[in-house]
Amino acid sequence: MAKVNIVNLIIPIGAFSACIAVAAGAFAAHGLKDVLSVDYLNTFRTAADYQLAHSIGLIIVGILNQQYQNRCNIASAIFMFLGIILFSGSLYLLTLTGIKWLGMITPIGGICFLMAWLILGFNYLLKD
Repeated sequence: MAKVNIVNLIIPIGAFSACIAVAAGAFAAHGLKDVLSVDYLNTFRTAADYQLAHSIGLIIVGILNQQYQNRCNIASAIFMFLGIILFSGSLYLLTLTGIKWLGMITPIGGICFLMAWLILGFNYLLKD
């Protein structure tokens, strides 16, 4: 069996995360519309939207890394993944459980998203 390298997992993680985001969006539209308040439903949808956008970002970073392998691509992917977990994950849990302190985690995930995009942008701006 071949060794699994983190670099080889970027695209599959992005694809599986995108699948989860689509399922979460469908769950919000069909399963939660009569359960959650309008505010919580919108928050849940925001979590799914950000997860989908950054899952596609992970796939793009994975493709870019196949062309130009470097640590900045890996760092960008890690920050995107952490952002998905912290931002979207905290919002999903907040809306489903009502535990308000989870909202304090969300901005950390947002900062991870910002870091991911900044690292990616500067990586290619300053590339040879």
